[in-house]
Amino acid sequence: MRRNTRRRPTGARRATFAAVALILGGGGLVAVNVYASAAEGGWGGDSNQGSSDAVAKSGTVTIDCPDVGQQLTSVPGAAKSQVDTELATLDKQITEAYAQLAATRQAQTNDANYVQSAILGPLKDKRSAVIDRIRTDYQRVGATAPGALDGMAACTGVAADQGQGNNGGQANGGTGGNNGQNNGQQQGSGQQQGNGGQTAGGPVASDFVDITTVQPNVQQSAQQQANASTRGFVTKCGVNANKNHNTDNVIVAPGVKNGAHHLHDYVGNQSNDAFATNDTFAAAQTSCENQQDKSSYYWPVLRVQDGTQDFDQNADGGGKEGNIGRILVAKQAEIKFVGSPTSKVVAMPRFLRIITGDAKAFTNGPKNANAHWSCTGFEDKVQLTDKYPICPQGSQVVRTFAFQSCWDGQNIDSANHRTHVAFADAGGNCANGFKAIPQLTMRLVYDVPQPSIENGQVKNAYAVDGFPEQLHKPITDHDDFINVMTDELMSQVVDCINTGRQCGGNAGDRSQGTAAPSPAPSSSGNAGGDSGNNGANQTTQPPAGTPGTATAGAPDTGSASAPDTGSASAPDTGSGSGPDKGAAGATGTGAAAGGSNGDQGGATPKVYAKPKDARSGASTAPRSNSAGDHAGRTAGPEQTSSTGGEISTPAARTEPPASAGGETPYAPPQTEPQAVTGGLAETGAHLWPAAAGAVLVIMGLLLLRRIGRRSM
Repeated sequence: MRRNTRRRPTGARRATFAAVALILGGGGLVAVNVYASAAEGGWGGDSNQGSSDAVAKSGTVTIDCPDVGQQLTSVPGAAKSQVDTELATLDKQITEAYAQLAATRQAQTNDANYVQSAILGPLKDKRSAVIDRIRTDYQRVGATAPGALDGMAACTGVAADQGQGNNGGQANGGTGGNNGQNNGQQQGSGQQQGNGGQTAGGPVASDFVDITTVQPNVQQSAQQQANASTRGFVTKCGVNANKNHNTDNVIVAPGVKNGAHHLHDYVGNQSNDAFATNDTFAAAQTSCENQQDKSSYYWPVLRVQDGTQDFDQNADGGGKEGNIGRILVAKQAEIKFVGSPTSKVVAMPRFLRIITGDAKAFTNGPKNANAHWSCTGFEDKVQLTDKYPICPQGSQVVRTFAFQSCWDGQNIDSANHRTHVAFADAGGNCANGFKAIPQLTMRLVYDVPQPSIENGQVKNAYAVDGFPEQLHKPITDHDDFINVMTDELMSQVVDCINTGRQCGGNAGDRSQGTAAPSPAPSSSGNAGGDSGNNGANQTTQPPAGTPGTATAGAPDTGSASAPDTGSASAPDTGSGSGPDKGAAGATGTGAAAGGSNGDQGGATPKVYAKPKDARSGASTAPRSNSAGDHAGRTAGPEQTSSTGGEISTPAARTEPPASAGGETPYAPPQTEPQAVTGGLAETGAHLWPAAAGAVLVIMGLLLLRRIGRRSM
């Protein structure tokens, strides 16, 4: 037999083969992991990785400008119309600048200075010119503009790498830090890809939370005292089934079309638009069953982004300004007036204006946020301000609002639409001479297709309409009210509340000792009860009327009168523009403040932007008692409310300011920390194969080095 002359590999050769195998295997793991991550659109889950990278590289997802209207707490009547026109111009400038920001992502990627030089710099120049004109308006009537206007022209970009803190939980008007901010799925256009190819500047996956994972955060209400005014009055005004919409806001922008920059639902008064006056309201038709209630109740619409388009897809305030998707009509719109836990209430003046919440809370900070989101069956346990709830099957989405319940006794409006009303303090008391008035509470219930989150991206998202630069954050929800009840009806409201009777709707004048109907199973959360809770003290239940006693499914045309309220036929609709009567004074006391800070449970994707207070490192404990609304502010003649309804919160604030009467509505709920999928935990989950491959490569290199030393 021939002898096998092949040489067996020596130990050194075997070690060399092993080292090479480790290096090749480890390198392969790294390459495959990187390729897979890119194919998935990155760890944020975006299917459009190039666009997502554009946002990440450009570093700016939205624009934050100081709210000039906040500083104009007193405007001379002779200058009011001109000043409000300029304030509306400032809002329009921000909207246009955001549109430019969203449309130039590639340019921002190519030029690190593009945002500053092409967007923020020119915006500052434009705002400076407007602010100078405001000063001139003051000087023209012999007054001096507030010195605080100095330095308010410059705006800043909200950077994509400013990660969100995880202290977002909230209840009853409080927000802990607005977790729901922009993340990796924010696309290069500044918009998120939705089903059906639609895009919108938000919301994103981190704006949503599975409500079943949230720890209860609703606390005890203020204790009723001997002189409390209990029970309430229900008015049924429909759900806007007749689709009475517009993008105006007569409170903050009278005389300006598209002053709100988003679409409103209107119930009650049917003649509310930018040019309506008090005479218009008095002559209008109403959708309320009780024809003596011609009050205007209006709020931003809710939409589902499922790829469908609605009538305003190509309209200002609609799709042209980022408000896209199918408009949802509420299944219930419950409107109820309740009393005070510490005193009797006095009548609201006719044409009183109240705005609650802040349409710019994402950039202004949570001071004036008063949004409440929940699900039927959870309302007495969980209330969210900076998260949209994902409700379980069979449960419906609920928006609730508790308006300010203290009035200065003089004005139907104020220069900033806040200081003439305030929330009660934590004990339910109105301070600084303010008087308790019937507190308006509203509860809107929607059948919303359940959103889902896959790979960090939300599908079938729903969102409230808003300013485009606010990215459709849930914290920006708000509500508006103009009292146009007859004096006779308002007297009945006050009498029912003060004497412990449940009136209006189908209440049948139940006395305090008569039990109210049991709520429907789908609405088991007791949203407000009949205890007459005041704005600051509704902490055992959401700030809304009792489910089952104010279900507003009535036709929106307004016909039959409610029991015990005395019906009256409505006069002709008349859209006259006569002078406003009883216009508000321009001043008042400081706006109320109060809120909560806490975390809610539930996993959230990586987040790349956060609200103003959180970004600055300031306290994120919100003050949820102050009104505040949206959009451009221009006043028509003979009105005295002057400034816009969005009130900013100074970035460096560490303690919320005292309110108009030192209110601290809603005791801060303490909830458990929120689970997070972002940060190191999420990164590790995606990178472990690459990390393992790197270890193998290092081991192979070390082995080669050791072999080399032995052979020397």
